[in-house]
This record gives sequence, structure tokens and C-alpha cells, in this order.
Amino acid sequence: MQQDKALALLKSGKNVFLTGSAGTGKTYILNQYISYLKARKIPVAVTASTGIAATHMNGMTIHSWAGFGIKEQLTRANLMAMKDKKYLREHLENSKVLIIDEISMLHKKQLDMVDAVLQFFKQSDAAFGGIQIVVCGDFFQLPPIGNQGEKSKDKFAFMAAAWVNAKFNVCYLTEQYRQEHADVLTTILNEIRAGEISNSSIHQLKSAEKNTFKEEDEPTKLFTHNYDVDQINQVHLSEIKGKAKKFKASTKGNKKLVETLKKSVLAKEELELKLQTKVMFVRNNPEQGYVNGTLGTIVSFNDDGFPVVKTAQGKRITVKQENWSIQDDTGKSLASLDQIPLRLAWAITVHKCQGMTLDGALIDLSKTFEKGQGYVALSRLKNIENLKLLGFNEMALQVDGLAHKADQRFLELSSEADSGTNIEELTKAASKFVIDSGGLTNVKEIDKHRRKTLDKKLKKDSTYDVTLDYFRKKLTIEEIAIQRGMSSGTIAGHLIKLCLDYPEEDFSFYEPTAQIVKDVRKAKSNQIKGEPLSLKAIYETLNKKVSYNDIKLALAFIGRV
Repeated sequence: MQQDKALALLKSGKNVFLTGSAGTGKTYILNQYISYLKARKIPVAVTASTGIAATHMNGMTIHSWAGFGIKEQLTRANLMAMKDKKYLREHLENSKVLIIDEISMLHKKQLDMVDAVLQFFKQSDAAFGGIQIVVCGDFFQLPPIGNQGEKSKDKFAFMAAAWVNAKFNVCYLTEQYRQEHADVLTTILNEIRAGEISNSSIHQLKSAEKNTFKEEDEPTKLFTHNYDVDQINQVHLSEIKGKAKKFKASTKGNKKLVETLKKSVLAKEELELKLQTKVMFVRNNPEQGYVNGTLGTIVSFNDDGFPVVKTAQGKRITVKQENWSIQDDTGKSLASLDQIPLRLAWAITVHKCQGMTLDGALIDLSKTFEKGQGYVALSRLKNIENLKLLGFNEMALQVDGLAHKADQRFLELSSEADSGTNIEELTKAASKFVIDSGGLTNVKEIDKHRRKTLDKKLKKDSTYDVTLDYFRKKLTIEEIAIQRGMSSGTIAGHLIKLCLDYPEEDFSFYEPTAQIVKDVRKAKSNQIKGEPLSLKAIYETLNKKVSYNDIKLALAFIGRV
């Protein structure tokens, strides 16, 4: 399924399971939908199965949000006691949408408990109390932690009664945005998912054992066990001569939630850095030139004491504090932590790298003890050329058999959902869902609320918001490029994101002719599913008669819902 159809299904208010292999844009679509809901004042709860995943989205764990914590079962007495807690009542009774990310790591009994809590607080027998439930993840990623002897059917969330009752519309994303060489790494990953590793792929992986890196470019080491990681990082740091600069996190808010943040955020509460320290960014900030997993080296400290990182691509970035927060469904911060978004990067565990995109990695899978670990580790990379594989055992290339069977069924269900709906019908349903949820429908009110609630720092720094102001003045692409000191192609590319972020904004001034949009749509649909979108391929398909700028502009309007 394409991203625009998945987003349209989400906006329609249907219960959705958003899935797909690593790098297909699941988190991107979730963030698009969360922004859409918040702009319309629709209460949305953003949660995840783990603390690390939750902090990536400024949310909280589903266990905390639903109020059952570490309990393994809920009694009527438990529910009655929870009802007496004002903070639980407020968000459980008011929420209209619940999002659970990294669903693969949520135990089936925990999903049933979330269902029971919402039915109790909403006083409704409907699945999850009748609110929209959106779960996101890939069951080939790390599985839930279960009791000893538990089988897969006893653990996976899709085996829960609540899953069946929710009647999820499956959105299986297929376009790959991470891997650069689909004929090698993506093939290997797809074969692991299918449980059919070819001799050619085995040969490719064994060949990766011989890959070498320049000493200064040696990538992060990924291990399956934590003790390997901590020891390696501390030894390397101690071997660097010179005085260390210390960066201590500042926190505020609810003490219990602050402690949750400290355990969940990948940035250390106290971070020591020296010149030539190997570091990894642990936050997404593409405007500043880094994403979660970008590697680099400390090359200096500026006059204010902030570290300057030279990335693997040679870019120098002055790194300032980032903010992690746990927010309620209105966007109000309940707890926050400010720290430099870096961690030591000579080594990291496979568990903590889930969700990252790595420029390169030195991976040891010889001690793999759980199915899925190998897939998680390998899927962090953009290409196989930047992988040095220290070794792998038989389990490293295995995935859970039940997960494989379920995945095949999810593909079928996604195809049915795709063919059984169209954008026009979903758009009408989206309007009704907003009204039924008590959300804003007036375009001016939506825009006013969106601007009011946007994070001030991000708004100030966002190059897209600066471009948006010029678009609103209806300057030509070329005029904006001159004003901003950018290429016209970059400005045209900005429109693709802005059309998604501001669906009610009138950008018709920049829309190409209907014929160009039609031709680009057709050329786009001819591209091979699962491969990255190629502007060059579209350009050549159209016999080089449509400019790259017009292709980008057409794509912006094709992607609008």
C-alpha cells in the first residue's frame, strides 16, 4: 500500500494496523497523522510498547497510559481503584484516538488489558471502548518478553481477542526509503522475512565479513549482549588523552515520569565527551542535518562549550541540547529532559538500535539468542557495502514461524483494504470523523490552532516554515529560491512535505497542468513496488519532456489527501 492511501485510511477514523518492513516510513506516517489530529484538537494518546520507542514520539508507554503498569491481569477491583485516580480518568475518558507504536513487543495479554481498561472507562462494550485504535510495527522485529515456556501464539498481540474484535484495516507499506541498493540488502532482508535464505544471500553476508573501513571511519559495533557494549565504550573513551567535558541533563515535571524518561532516553543523564570521541545522534532533526543513528566524531567545542561533530559524510554540526518530553493528549508536557542528543558510539546493543538508521555498522551476530535479532540489526543499514559482519549463527537469519504466517495474511488483508477503498470516500469519512470527535473543521481555526501549538523552537528553526511563508505570498519557485539562497529544486521538494503537513492550505498556484500531473502519476505507478521512488526513472519514462521541478510539484499534489 502507498503512504497516501494509508494516511487516508487513518484519517477516516477506521482502526488501523500500520506495518511494513524497516525503512518503509511507518513512523513518518504516524507523525503525519498525529499532527493532523492535534491541529484539529482531537485528543490523541501517543504511546508505545517500550520506553525508548515512546520517547521518540514524545509519548509514554502504553502500560503507564492505561494505568496497569507491571500487572499481568486486571480485576474489577483494580479497575475501580483506577477510576479513583483523576489523572487516569481525564485522559482515558477524553481520548478519541489511541496510537500504540512498536506493537510487536506488546504481549497479547497486555493488549487485552488495554481493551478492558478502555471499555470500563468509556462504559462501552465496543472494542477499545469505541475509540479509534491505531497499532504500528513489524512482527519480524523483536518479540514480546514472555514467561518461560510461552509459545509465540501465547505472546504475539495479533493473537489477542482484542485484536480480533478491533477488526483492523491493515496498511502494509511497501515502498522502501532506507536501503539504497535494493538488489542486495533489501533482497537479503526480504528473504529473511520469507524464511528462505538463498545461497547467494549467504555468500553476500559471508563476503561482508571481509569488508574493511579506514580507521577514522570505523563504524559502530552492534552486539546482542549489553555487557559487551558498556565495556567497549568505556575502554575507548579512557584511551583518548585530554580532559573530558561533562554534560548533565536537566529535568522538570512529574518525578515518576522524569525517572521513566531517564530510563528510556538513549542520551545518558551524564555524558562525558572528549575530542575525537566517537558519537551517535539519538534524535531525529533533519533540519540540523542528523537523524537517530547518524555517526560522527567530536572535532571541537565552540565558545559556548557545545560539541562540534563531524559526521561520516563530512558535515560539521554544532550540537545543542534537545528536549525529550512526555505529553498528555493535548500536547501539554508532563515531564521533560534536556540533554545533548549524543551517546558514545563505539558500540550499541541490537535492542537499543531498533528504530535507528545507521550509516555503517560492524555487527556480531555470533551470539544471537532470539529470532528476529539478526533481522533488526541488518535492517538498520542503508546498504551492504557499509556492513562488516563479524559472524552469525543459525538463529541470526531466522524469524518466528508464526510471525511469517501472519505477515503473509497481513499482505493479503492490506491488498483487500487498498482495493476496497478509494481516496474520495475516505476523505468524506475523514470529515465525518473529525465532526464526530468534536474536532475543528474550519480551515482558519485549524491553521490558527496549528500555529499556536507548534513547538516554538522547531517553528523558528524549520526551513519548511520559512518556505511556507513565501508560498503564501505566491512568489514563483525561482523567486523563493533566490530569496532563500537555495536551488529551485530544493524549494520544489519543500512543497511535497508542506502539502502533507498542511492539507487545507491552498497551494494551487504551484500546481502543474492537469496533463503533467496525470503523466507523472502514471509514471510513478509504473515503478517497481518495494523500490525507492526514483525521480530519474520518472524523468526518463516521460522521455525527458517534463522537468525535475515539475515532477516534484506534481508529486506534491499527487500525495495530497
